[in-house]
Amino acid sequence: MIAENFYILAITLFSIGIVGVISRRNLFVVYMSIELMLSSVNLLLVTLSRLHNSLDGSVMALLLIAVIAGEASIFLAMIIQLYRSARSLDS
Repeated sequence: MIAENFYILAITLFSIGIVGVISRRNLFVVYMSIELMLSSVNLLLVTLSRLHNSLDGSVMALLLIAVIAGEASIFLAMIIQLYRSARSLDS
């Protein structure tokens, strides 16, 4: 079915995110990998919600998007501060 394709896509995106977090030293690449992992969780929540004909997963995905937006602003401010002080984003 179509749901299996979304599961495979979500697992693949999450795996790519984990590899990016573990293998990279650049803070911006690590941040983008974390965002990729969170997006895959959103995809999985919406897929499960659609599969079970419930709005619970979609509501959780919307709340997670709001948390991601707040996290993004704080993390990007930290990246800018780190770059200003060290002139590098490598940790």
